[in-house]
Amino acid sequence: MALIAAVLWGIGMLMKVSVRSRLILIGIVAGVRFIPIFFMLPLLLQTEFFLMELWGAAAFAVFAVLVVLYARWVRGLKAQRQPVKVETVEEPAQAVPAKPASLFAEGELERYARHIVLHDIGGPGQKALKQARVLVIGAGGLGSPALLYLAASGVGTIEIVDDDVVELSNLQRQVIHSEAGEGTLKVASAAERIRQINSHCNVIAHNMRLDDISAEPLISGVDLVLDGCDNFKTRYLVNEYCTRLGKPLISGALSQWEGQISVFDPASGTPCYRCVFPEAPAGDNAPTCATAGVLSPLPGVVGSMMVAEAVKLITGAGQALRGEMLIYDAKYAETRKIRLQKGYNCPVCGDQG
Repeated sequence: MALIAAVLWGIGMLMKVSVRSRLILIGIVAGVRFIPIFFMLPLLLQTEFFLMELWGAAAFAVFAVLVVLYARWVRGLKAQRQPVKVETVEEPAQAVPAKPASLFAEGELERYARHIVLHDIGGPGQKALKQARVLVIGAGGLGSPALLYLAASGVGTIEIVDDDVVELSNLQRQVIHSEAGEGTLKVASAAERIRQINSHCNVIAHNMRLDDISAEPLISGVDLVLDGCDNFKTRYLVNEYCTRLGKPLISGALSQWEGQISVFDPASGTPCYRCVFPEAPAGDNAPTCATAGVLSPLPGVVGSMMVAEAVKLITGAGQALRGEMLIYDAKYAETRKIRLQKGYNCPVCGDQG
């Protein structure tokens, strides 16, 4: 019987039967085995067979007791391995700081996606453009493409200075204006068009001619200046205040088939506009567009180059045209760059750099 119980116990272990179930099974087998013997007890007391069965029953009882003790021992070991639960007192939830408002409005990240994936601009560069404040002198030939691309690039605040009105002859090259705007203020026409291109731009229009009184407060409040005016008096004035206030000046100029562009930034040790043009050309040496004419797309080319320099200055990408002048000849499709030198005893930037 002990052998049978051992076999049943082993089979139960292999089949992963619980200890309780194995004991019940062995008990049933033992009952089947010994109950008939109990009823036959009077006859068996006189036989040797009874003694053998009695020894078998005793052995089985000892085996059963050992099994029970082993099972309790195993349960004790498992209990010792259970992790002790430690009750903790929950601290009151702390207030979650409010998420800072995004610099960009909904849809702007998609709008500027081609900038954001562009090497050297990316998200930080686009953020710098959004936070930038740029002043554009003149809303004419150079100012038109410059204003359009500053808005498209995502410059946050654009200020425009011009005191002129839209004329029909302007539309040949001043692409920011339209026939419907003829006779209206150029700054108003330009501002309306900018808002149509990018409603996220803050446009500030100044219907005035820049002078000694207005130059300093206007230039001091911006990060850089794009000068596309058509007279040397204003160019010298803008250069003087940009130099004094340490603001980079991107200057463009046109004549018939040729355009030129440079970045004047004496604060970085490079020449100012007065170093290159110490005196205004006299008479016919500097003809205007009205008298000499100008190729229609030429302002678009040079004005776009001016914005490219502005984007580089704001984002820190590439190398700006500091101390260099880029000359574009549309008639022969040629470009060349020349080095610029600081003027000897320049009256504007002689004590800088």
